[in-house]
Amino acid sequence: QVQLVESGGGLVQAGGSLRLACAASGRTFSTLAMGWFRQAPGKEREYVARITWSSGSTDYADSVKGRFTISRDNAKNMVYLQMNSLKAEDTAVYFCAAFDTTSHYWGQGTQVTVSS
Repeated sequence: QVQLVESGGGLVQAGGSLRLACAASGRTFSTLAMGWFRQAPGKEREYVARITWSSGSTDYADSVKGRFTISRDNAKNMVYLQMNSLKAEDTAVYFCAAFDTTSHYWGQGTQVTVSS
């Protein structure tokens, strides 16, 4: 089992920045990749970004490419999402996720609200 706890959400004006953090604990040695997803009210959960645990290669949804940056700190078992140039449509609950060969794990989520 892997436990994930997100932090860093909040209220920000459009054009502003926030940095989300995700702390992983438990069986983290088997983690292959970690990522961020988000879910806006009335919408399905959508993919935001991911990073592979070993090589650090990254991938982003088109909607956030160039504005968001995902990074990791292997020693601390942390994953971060730096969000710049935030837009009202970025408002959502952001979830951290971890993936290994057999399972995927989710955090409880952190609310990000962008006021226009």
